[in-house]
Amino acid sequence: MGQRTAHIVWDWNGTLFHDIEAVIEATNASFAEFGLEPITLERYRELYCVPVPRFYERLMGRLPTDSEWERMDAVFHRHYWARAESAGLTPGAKELLNRRRAGGHTQSLCSLAPHEHLVPIVRNHGIEEHFTRVDGRRGPSHVGKAEQMVSHLTSLGAIPADRVVVIGDALDDAVAARHIGARAVLYTGGSHSRGSLEQAGVPVVDTLDEAVEAAEALVG
Repeated sequence: MGQRTAHIVWDWNGTLFHDIEAVIEATNASFAEFGLEPITLERYRELYCVPVPRFYERLMGRLPTDSEWERMDAVFHRHYWARAESAGLTPGAKELLNRRRAGGHTQSLCSLAPHEHLVPIVRNHGIEEHFTRVDGRRGPSHVGKAEQMVSHLTSLGAIPADRVVVIGDALDDAVAARHIGARAVLYTGGSHSRGSLEQAGVPVVDTLDEAVEAAEALVG
């Protein structure tokens, strides 16, 4: 009997898509509109969390009201999508995805980016063919990824959860993996500091190649 291989569920923002600079620029542009102090990359990585209203609570000392949150979310995304077109894939990501697919390994994409934005940007970067499925967020923007991961796994069909490894850049990716009985590997190139990620109790790596190696070790 051959060695089992991982089905990798990739995260998009901050993982395959190296958009952290665009995120920081958009965050500070939106903060300026709300009278909040600008934030450094280091402080952002220490404070960022999902659901995102809790991130604002850490900055403001209180949770934003529903109407405040709706406006903050809209303003951030207006600034973010103006900058996202100039961001690129994480170096080596395209080649890594290609190697895995060529080797007969399966992989999919599950992101909290709005589905109607995610699909075109993945297609524009020429990597859509490497995924058995691409799912973006279709519901409200203030929730985490756990419930979305349930529907993603269901849509994948006959892949057992203990063969699935979620690779992402946020603690929420580990939470979502645990929610479906899968494993997770967290990558330091995105929204969280290494110290923050290590709280999840899963492998934490500095490159996507290391992430894939760790994923296969978890399942194999």
